[in-house]
Amino acid sequence: MQIRKVAVLGSGVMGSTIAAHLANAGIPSLLLDIVPAKLSAKDEAAGLTLEDRRVRNSIAETNKNNLMKMNPAPLFVPEFAERIEVGNISDDLDRLSEVDWVIEVVVERLDIKVELFKKVAAHVRPGTIVSSNTSGISLKAMVEGLPESFTKYFLGTHFFNPPRYMKLLEIIPGPNTDPEIVSYLSEFGERVLGKGVILAKDTPNFIANRIGVFGLVVTLKEMLRSGLSIDEVDALTGPVMGRPKSASFRTVDLVGLDTFMHTANTVAQGVPAEKDDFQLPEFMHTMLQNGWLGDKTKQGFYKKTKGPQGKVVEVLDPQTMTYVAQKKVKFASLEKAKAAGSLKDKIRTLVSGDDAGAQFSWNILKAVLIYAANRLGEIADDITAIDEGLCWGFNWKMGPFEIWDALGVKAAADRIVAEGGNLPPVVQELLAKGLNSFYQKNESGETAFYNNGEYCPKSVSPHAFSLKQAHKAGKVILSNPGASLVDLGDGVACLEFHSPNNSIGADIVTMIQKSLVEVEKNYLGMVIGNQGKNFCVGANLMLILLEAEEENWDEIDLMIRALQNTTLAMKYAKKPIVASPFGMTLGGGAEICLHSHAIQASAETYMGLVELGVGLIPGGGGTKEMAVRAMEGVLPGVQVAPDYFFAKRFETIATAQVSTSAEKARQLGFLRDHDRYSMNPDHIIMDAKARVIDLANNFRPKLPAKVKAGGPGVRATLELGLYGMRQGNYISDYDQYLGKKLAYALTGGDRPAGILVDEQYLLDLEREAFLSLVGEPKTQDRIRHMLSKGKPLRN
Repeated sequence: MQIRKVAVLGSGVMGSTIAAHLANAGIPSLLLDIVPAKLSAKDEAAGLTLEDRRVRNSIAETNKNNLMKMNPAPLFVPEFAERIEVGNISDDLDRLSEVDWVIEVVVERLDIKVELFKKVAAHVRPGTIVSSNTSGISLKAMVEGLPESFTKYFLGTHFFNPPRYMKLLEIIPGPNTDPEIVSYLSEFGERVLGKGVILAKDTPNFIANRIGVFGLVVTLKEMLRSGLSIDEVDALTGPVMGRPKSASFRTVDLVGLDTFMHTANTVAQGVPAEKDDFQLPEFMHTMLQNGWLGDKTKQGFYKKTKGPQGKVVEVLDPQTMTYVAQKKVKFASLEKAKAAGSLKDKIRTLVSGDDAGAQFSWNILKAVLIYAANRLGEIADDITAIDEGLCWGFNWKMGPFEIWDALGVKAAADRIVAEGGNLPPVVQELLAKGLNSFYQKNESGETAFYNNGEYCPKSVSPHAFSLKQAHKAGKVILSNPGASLVDLGDGVACLEFHSPNNSIGADIVTMIQKSLVEVEKNYLGMVIGNQGKNFCVGANLMLILLEAEEENWDEIDLMIRALQNTTLAMKYAKKPIVASPFGMTLGGGAEICLHSHAIQASAETYMGLVELGVGLIPGGGGTKEMAVRAMEGVLPGVQVAPDYFFAKRFETIATAQVSTSAEKARQLGFLRDHDRYSMNPDHIIMDAKARVIDLANNFRPKLPAKVKAGGPGVRATLELGLYGMRQGNYISDYDQYLGKKLAYALTGGDRPAGILVDEQYLLDLEREAFLSLVGEPKTQDRIRHMLSKGKPLRN
């Protein structure tokens, strides 16, 4: 089985963004929607009719074009939209014979889906996978009466919105689905689409929405019962509880009130026994009638307006149905929880207080824990699917059974019983065996979970690697406080950063140098990667500022020289080095990647040389390397002036551009043609390891080469651009000053155009510029502002 092309039926927000993510993965798609019932005013003015192909495809075409306007962007780069071809369901169903997978994403009505699948079954090739993206309608009912040759390849594939960014993909086998199809699509979802895949059962709302929406309904009811306000509830149900910053009501505003209410009603109608549990408060129906749907209508539980002082955010008072000013939330239990250490400590502290906030938090957590445990076996076969569903689909840090463990199963159960509650059977069973946790770790750090009376090893993807577990298993080769060299097996080592924010300091530079020696002696090659929040946020700005304030210029010079010497040594290392960046990869982090022999990035890599934002230029070889890459673009015999290639690199650095994806990083010149990226961020270490092994098979170390200088003519062109930007008030005088410093270093200083210089000469220019700028008061002001405010100062 291979999926080379897909048809997506339904081009609304969900359908079009699924097609966009397929495009991100390199899979072309046919995006079909219905034919408009009547002409638009624009079509009438153009003299078109309902028979014109342009009109008949207009719904899908419009929704495809809307992809370019969405924020966050569903496409890695706008050019990927070319991988999506539009059509309509009336004329183009015969083209389903071209595709390997059909995804239905039409309106959530059973009758419409039934009729559509009858038509689909008549047009697909035998063996074509067909799936529904329904969020809760019975799969069995959709294909009742269709032949086994069709239902054998039919299942549910529930993507979460937005598909590019949400990790969860629920796969739901139908009554006749071939297990091989489930297995194949699970692997495809994980490997090609980058998803966290869980298997769900054909029950209303499946796993994540079933429990997540229940939790939100419980939160609504408890808020009204306790008299808490919407902003108080969001303060209690955000990060301190292991939930996203959007907490409860900001999340509904993001999703859309209509979508949330529809999802709740799906369970209320599909599971009569739980109808009351999913009954929504009356004020929400009023919100729906008023069109207060959240962010898409500019007001929902929150309302954003512009006032004399800027943006004003007001919050809905459900009692009066008016918007009021937000208040500062104060609960002693909340403040204590925020100050607690780990997330487990925060949750325990939050629910153990004696104020209204603590009681509210316990009541909603208790309800979710009981409900999730009672659904085991009904919606999922084991606890891991439920926990992963909530973590991947709702961005929880801990799933329900992990929270049971955090609270202590026995302690939570005793409290529930003391309050008159009934314990779920699985909890009773666990406690009867004298156990107190749903998860256990063995001596090597591997996780086992409670299942049917015993602990079973939790399955781990063969494509993933845990550096944390490697530490526990004694795989560390070298280590210091900033970084470690870890044995990945098969002759490959991994240099792992673990300093605060993975910022580059002396410890990391030292470990890179030691690792180069160790790998040259004993290993095939080296991966540079880690599993922190971000790959690397750059150099240690605080240290640089402290040295500058003390006027320790020699110390700063030594720091920059050490980093430059290290990145240059990486470039000419005798064994292959593959960097595996992900998330924020800024400044020095980007420079590390630029000097690796290859990059195996995460698709979601946000890379940039951002030093000008703090009044500096890239000083760890970044300016030099972009100059080298600019001249690489000037091909022999091609009549394109070097100004063009230098201007592109100059603009990237001067405007501190950060890529919005790995593919965008390629367009900005950070990734080369031979560099690759992994769709699944959990896979990049193993993918980078495979790349090292591949390179090692026929590796030839680079030899130092001379570089052509851009020269004063190119610099004059760059400075002319700066002058125009300043005259148009797009940049400040200091921005222009910084730009000139960058242009000088980038183009080779005063050396004539085309003259050959070595890389050390360019490194000296960038270091001298860096040192001159770090002593400038305005640069130091920019650094202070970035450290205190987290955003650049334009002085």
